[in-house]
Amino acid sequence: MIIRAKNKGLFEGRPLNELQQKNTDLNIEEMNNNAEILKSYPRRLVLELTNDCNINCKMCGRHSADFKMTSLPMSSFYALEPLFNHVEEVTLMGWGEPTKHPHFKEMLEVLSKYPVRIYFLTNGMLLDELTDIIFESEVEIFGVSLDGANQETNNEIRRGADFNKINDSLRKIVKIKKENNLKYPHMNYCFCAMESNIHELVEMVELTAEVGLEELKVVYLTAFNEHFLPEVLWNKTDKVRAIFEAAEKRANELGVLLKLPHLQGEDPAGRDLHKECYVAYRDFYLGSDGYVRPCMSTPDKFFKFNEAKDFMSMWNHEAYQKHRRTVNTSDMPENCKNCYQSSHCNWNRKRAHIQIDTNFAPKWEE
Repeated sequence: MIIRAKNKGLFEGRPLNELQQKNTDLNIEEMNNNAEILKSYPRRLVLELTNDCNINCKMCGRHSADFKMTSLPMSSFYALEPLFNHVEEVTLMGWGEPTKHPHFKEMLEVLSKYPVRIYFLTNGMLLDELTDIIFESEVEIFGVSLDGANQETNNEIRRGADFNKINDSLRKIVKIKKENNLKYPHMNYCFCAMESNIHELVEMVELTAEVGLEELKVVYLTAFNEHFLPEVLWNKTDKVRAIFEAAEKRANELGVLLKLPHLQGEDPAGRDLHKECYVAYRDFYLGSDGYVRPCMSTPDKFFKFNEAKDFMSMWNHEAYQKHRRTVNTSDMPENCKNCYQSSHCNWNRKRAHIQIDTNFAPKWEE
């Protein structure tokens, strides 16, 4: 089965409880009515736990950003705890490796006490240490970044990663899941497609099936410096189409869920600067430096998170109101015009693929 990036929707796992469903229904109603001041809570909290990382991917934008090491304090996490009964999902991801946060396990333990869905994206190097807590906390979904179908390709791109170690860890988790007849966790590979690895996409589908993961998600490389321009798949549509079609055929044969980005020229956004964006209604994004931002893929900051302040006053801050009012209009923020966020950007535009002359990342600060 082939799917595309969702926009309003989120991952559908176990059914929402009455309180969550009520909030979700109200949130979608307010979204559809273009409300600027919301009575609903966000449906997802996205927490960048740290911008630190234990590997050094060649193409990572951190090499081209004004980078300072930051880590989200646990006090900020606990300040959001009253929302855990209402939101659908808490997503632990950002510019760094979330499992490196010293209190990552504690966060999972806390979240497991609430009906909220837990999701995180990892490079997979610490999965062995997290296997028990993943099941104890009933983590519903997590993704593992893997950029090659073999040790040589992946480890050359994702320097410091260990292809074999990562997949051995995943096989162990799959084994426990099957032995206990569990539906969780839903697991996927996140594959960053570029010139040097896209030829392995069919093999990635086969690896997904062999290891026992449900899904393979593919995103395009966005180049943040001139060194990676040769890796960009911009204006290589015929080649990409042929590989996507072969991968789709193999995925259907193996029963793998394949999530693909739109081909250049076929993105439903047409000539718009980005797809219709609902993030400012659906998601509350908190950076590891304590600043609330519209999303992960912008340098813009709304305001400093205040742990003592009423959440709804922050959720309806004038910066949020303005963003909801303008993000899908010609008056959108300048950095939104260069959107490269994989679910919302317009892959028909060169700007989604190449960001070497733009202000693409925040200036982290303590």
